[in-house]
Amino acid sequence: MAKSIFEKLGGEYEQQGDYLIPRLTVPAEEDRSIGIWGRRHLDYLKQYRKVTYTNLLTSGKLNAYLADINEQAQERSHRLIEDMKQAQGITEQLKAENALEWTGKMNNILACAREIVNKELIYT
Repeated sequence: MAKSIFEKLGGEYEQQGDYLIPRLTVPAEEDRSIGIWGRRHLDYLKQYRKVTYTNLLTSGKLNAYLADINEQAQERSHRLIEDMKQAQGITEQLKAENALEWTGKMNNILACAREIVNKELIYT
């Protein structure tokens, strides 16, 4: 019997009753933590970018891609927070003198940084 294209490319079949089922496996992937930003992007990919999600999953690159997104988002977030703190003059002295005001300003900065990172990296 002539070989199929699948067999010519190195694929194998497995007998299941009267049927030949192709043995399909996903390549092994390095196990890296994807973090909160990676999980958010994963949810976005599953819901709005299904083809990209499927391609990354079947090529074995999804975890590495999400870990990279997580690292980029963390770095961007930290940079934004530090820049905003300097621009608004938020210091440790303010924290010591008026903790409530410091907390309010920091919560505002964290929310702004989160929104910017979401717009630039996570939901695109």
